[in-house]
Amino acid sequence: MRRIRQCSLGTIATCLIMLASVLRAAEIPTTLTDQEFWRIITEFSETGGSFQPQLMTNEDSLQTVIPTLKQKIRSGGVYLGVGTEQNFTYISALQPRIAFVLDIRRDNMLEHLMYKALFELSSDRAGFVSRLFSRRRPAAVDGQSSVAALFENYRAVEADSELYEEDLRAVLDTLLVKHKMQLSDSDKTQIASFLNAFRLAGPFVLKGTGDKNLSYAQSMTGNDLAGRNQSYLASEESFKFVQELERRNLIVPLVGDFAGSKAIASVGRYLRDHDATVDVFYVSNVERYLWEQGEQARQFYSNVDSLPLNASSTFVRSVTVDISRRLGIAIPPGPANWRSFASSVTDFLKALHEGRIQSYGQIFEMQ
Repeated sequence: MRRIRQCSLGTIATCLIMLASVLRAAEIPTTLTDQEFWRIITEFSETGGSFQPQLMTNEDSLQTVIPTLKQKIRSGGVYLGVGTEQNFTYISALQPRIAFVLDIRRDNMLEHLMYKALFELSSDRAGFVSRLFSRRRPAAVDGQSSVAALFENYRAVEADSELYEEDLRAVLDTLLVKHKMQLSDSDKTQIASFLNAFRLAGPFVLKGTGDKNLSYAQSMTGNDLAGRNQSYLASEESFKFVQELERRNLIVPLVGDFAGSKAIASVGRYLRDHDATVDVFYVSNVERYLWEQGEQARQFYSNVDSLPLNASSTFVRSVTVDISRRLGIAIPPGPANWRSFASSVTDFLKALHEGRIQSYGQIFEMQ
């Protein structure tokens, strides 16, 4: 800004060049350097907390809200989310410029780093599935294969321990050597355990926590309410969008407590410094646990209030049928075990400040 104040001393052309330079500097970068990527992870993250571990999403309704989101949300914006691979599906559908994934579990951040390496190492979807589940690639699959055919061709393929060892070395080399991340021995051991868990279970057995949940293959081959598959593995185009963001360090995993004092606030400052606003904040069912603590819910909404928002900023929330029944939350009928909802962040905050929301259940009266 100092340079702009000085431009009255120069020519109009010089002033315009200075202004353009400042505006470019304020934008979200098209690529984060490895140093900046790791700095953001380490400086924005909080101390990890304890929560039920899981390797993949529980939610069988996550695609149902995507058509609504596409109508409300511009591409090239900012995405915030929580959890594991379900974020890739939202990211591939909404196509943000940058994404931050915040989760109280440090393990979640490490799992996303594992995914980052696998995206970078893979030439296409079939190669990605091969590396993720340590199974040799079937000859019958190619870039034109449907996602259903992709997984069906892997059904009879056994796990391969040699491939697991090769892929683990490649993943760690990508993170430690290529990107020069400062991972501890414990971090490396944890990443190895994630990859091994995928190997042992395979895509047709691996599930989120709970007996009612979908397998990885079922989650990837499911549809939205219009019968369209919008998972991140639904097409090569969807996969490659996420892959390109990973290669440019623009999916940033953070250790963050929604009610904490650091992670969300740090993201907010970063976005304001780059003249950006939050377009989507996928919170899953985290609010339920925050409302159980009372003060934590208030702190979370204070954190959200501090984010740079716009009129279309949208929460994506999820709730199980069991919990909705227990808490008396009215939800639409359907075959899924979960329901997903999209709602205005600013409208919610206004209702909250006006005292119209006094409980977790009342959140869903605004849907």
